[in-house]
Amino acid sequence: MVAVQPKFLPVPPDMAGLRADAGIAKMLGMSRTQIAELIQAGSVLQNGNPMGKSDRLVADTLLEIQLTETRASIEVTAEDVEALSVVFQDDHMVVIDKPTGVVSHPSQGFVGPSVPGVLLARGIQLTTSGAQERQGIVQRLDVGTSGLMVLAKSEAAYSNLKQAFRDRVVKKTYHALVQGHPDPSNGTIDTPIARSTKHDYKFTISAEGKPAVTHYETLELLPAAALVKVGLETGRTHQIRVHFAHFRHPLVGDPLYGADPKLASALNLNRQWLHAKKLGFDHPISGEFVEFESDYPVDLEIALNRLRDVNFRL
Repeated sequence: MVAVQPKFLPVPPDMAGLRADAGIAKMLGMSRTQIAELIQAGSVLQNGNPMGKSDRLVADTLLEIQLTETRASIEVTAEDVEALSVVFQDDHMVVIDKPTGVVSHPSQGFVGPSVPGVLLARGIQLTTSGAQERQGIVQRLDVGTSGLMVLAKSEAAYSNLKQAFRDRVVKKTYHALVQGHPDPSNGTIDTPIARSTKHDYKFTISAEGKPAVTHYETLELLPAAALVKVGLETGRTHQIRVHFAHFRHPLVGDPLYGADPKLASALNLNRQWLHAKKLGFDHPISGEFVEFESDYPVDLEIALNRLRDVNFRL
């Protein structure tokens, strides 16, 4: 087994008191079984002391987690690892094609694989720069959104990529399937977005919200829907979903924002039809412009082709 650099994690206050196996699994987005095996092997230290799996996490202590390439691959399932593909990597960054069902970063209350967890399972170490549980993360995709993400492996790359996203110079292109036919067919949606006051897991249009700008272009008109290309100036949570839903064209397969469940069922679609298709930016170290493109995953391709079928009926 080949060792990789240890992962250092300070214990946040909301994890204090949890069993080590349960708490660390949530923090890394790995399975509880995998963490238990690491603990049993003596690969997890809290403030330099080996932990037992039933030991409790203590706020503001430092965890040191030593992974190996072989051990880390065991409990993140083969399906999770294989579905997340590495499009490009060097010493400073890694560009991945994220499948649906994998969260961008570990978060309280989410049980399932995370991008950092899967990458760690492959022996890919991200920088320790960034807020707790978001180290190396410079952008996010919703758990139900597939497509391209870039993450930082070095401190310099993290700083430069974060600034590029703040300066809105990163080219982010999505493809979305929206209900109905947008009118006008091409345009810009410029309305601020805020967290909903009724449901803290939803977002809404609000004058008190943060600026959000979405450009779109209709690529194809289909029965009951349209395939659109979307460019984002800003990167608000749920931005594309909220903007199109507000103008009565919710994303197909997105009942949270008002999509017709009958259409999603007819297309055998279990999540919003949204894919991060292209990602372009200046390399954080060399400055050379790089651009990456991702194909539609199988579920989105099947749903799109069903709509294209002349015999399709809702």
